[in-house]
Amino acid sequence: MTENTPGNALNVDTVLRGGTVVDGTGIDRRLADVAICGERISHIVEPGSLRFNAVREIDACGKIVSPGFIDVHTHDDNAVLVNPGMAPKISQGVTTVIGGNCGISLAPIVPTDLPAPLNLLGGKDAFRFAKMSEYAEAVDAAAPAVNIAALVGHSTLRVGVMRDVSRKATTNELDKMRELLADCLDAGAIGFSTGLWYKPNAAADIEEVAALAELLSDRGGTYTTHMRDEHDGVLDSLQEAFETANRARVPVVISHHKCAGPKNWGRSTETLPMIEKARARQNVSLDAYPYVAGSTVLEPHMVDPDIRIMVAWSVPHPEMASRDLSDVAREWNCSQVDAAVRLAPAGAIYFQIDEQDMRRILSYPPTMVGSDGLPHDTHPHPRLWGTFPRVLGHYCREEKLFSLEQAVHKMTGLSATNFGLKDRGIVAEGAFADLVVFDADTIIDKSTFDNPTLPAAGIDHVMVNGQIGWSHGGHTGVTGGRFLHRH
Repeated sequence: MTENTPGNALNVDTVLRGGTVVDGTGIDRRLADVAICGERISHIVEPGSLRFNAVREIDACGKIVSPGFIDVHTHDDNAVLVNPGMAPKISQGVTTVIGGNCGISLAPIVPTDLPAPLNLLGGKDAFRFAKMSEYAEAVDAAAPAVNIAALVGHSTLRVGVMRDVSRKATTNELDKMRELLADCLDAGAIGFSTGLWYKPNAAADIEEVAALAELLSDRGGTYTTHMRDEHDGVLDSLQEAFETANRARVPVVISHHKCAGPKNWGRSTETLPMIEKARARQNVSLDAYPYVAGSTVLEPHMVDPDIRIMVAWSVPHPEMASRDLSDVAREWNCSQVDAAVRLAPAGAIYFQIDEQDMRRILSYPPTMVGSDGLPHDTHPHPRLWGTFPRVLGHYCREEKLFSLEQAVHKMTGLSATNFGLKDRGIVAEGAFADLVVFDADTIIDKSTFDNPTLPAAGIDHVMVNGQIGWSHGGHTGVTGGRFLHRH
């Protein structure tokens, strides 16, 4: 802690003076001076009530001081290594990302082949970590601008252990996956994820998933799931998620909840009450992003002529990135399905979500905010750069879906609680100094589907573990991020 000096001032590293603190818990905002010593918050006091002898002072008057945003749904596993500046995230106030979602993680696997969707994390060379401990060491060596916590992906485990992922795992294969998962959890991974909709994961049944997820029970880990079906079978898939988590006796997070495809628009009036009912008997939470389009691999069976599909990347035809699939098909004089075949391997943006469903899900109190951005796409979804300012600027300030305190809670304190990130997601004495100073009147996303890599407006300063990594629109040259181990 700090010591008194002869002038009765307290020695600190940084003080944020006179800001309006929205502390991440959901309680009302208040004016305060916030002082930081080392990597933690040392004092939160009424403005001017204590004298500080600070190495650095920041005038936060008229601005919001909040916890750094926690992006609970990312595919940044490799991005923190190859682009440690992490501009898409720190520029929008994100200080911690959670990787390994949707059943795909960079560890533990050194593959001979790289089936979709593992290729969303980069090329085969990215997968060089046979152990989570090796990945954690690589993250700390890269010194990224943001923290990362890691989930272990079920598809990663299956591809690494099984020669044929089109079937259920054998007893020996399941034992090997359990051994790998346990080792990853012991090395600090915070949970386990499935992507049951994807081919490498689709053949796994409840018994297989629960046998893995149960390893989280006595370790305090979290189970997250990209469900088997977010389209017509969304209710059955929710029930499967609840039953799996109940068998394993673990908390479950429903990833990027949506009711996908025009035939299912409006069904959030069914899914949210179902989730609420389940929450009365078990620990269920969910995340969502504030857009009417999702993004993943481009597969022929996913082509729906009733929705717009934009090409995000293509290995054989990189020139088609940012083009609509319908235009590509017209130019090639073929069907959209045939165009998807010719473009593969490829990724796409699917405009498959109803605005009212998205608003209803986003405003549901237990919903956390996650970008689900894909940092290796040639033409990424704008959520990669704009998710959090879009929630605060468009849906909070302009559309008034929720208060500022509620919005910040959804992206900070709620997230830290659900994922067991101790001393993060709150502005409190003793908590880690992951902080954002932003202008509530001007914060807004600038990225669009046509121009998706524009930084947001209204973010003044971003601090990670006591280090200011982003200030007034640019990197400071200081990085404070690290691999966050499960406590």
